[in-house]
Amino acid sequence: MFIKLFLLLLFCSLSVCCGDKQRKQSLSQETAFSVSNSAININTASASELENIPQIGKKTAEAIILHREKFGRFRKAEHLMLVPRISEKRFREMRPLIKVD
Repeated sequence: MFIKLFLLLLFCSLSVCCGDKQRKQSLSQETAFSVSNSAININTASASELENIPQIGKKTAEAIILHREKFGRFRKAEHLMLVPRISEKRFREMRPLIKVD
């Protein structure tokens, strides 16, 4: 009985770990996109420039700048999802309009 419970627990924990890894891989594979020529650099843009991006209002622009000041430059555009108020869905909608240099 103990062995069955142990194996079940082991299987469940492996499936959770692997499932999360597969989700991360699928997100990185889905990022095949083309960045617009007029894409805004989220590391250098002012609040008013950030507000020109759809899905970003005044409060979100301020949150991006605050995050940038606190943690430094964004190394990848995907790191924008670390900013409060920016969900994965919101990020995907604005991804072609932003860049990181």
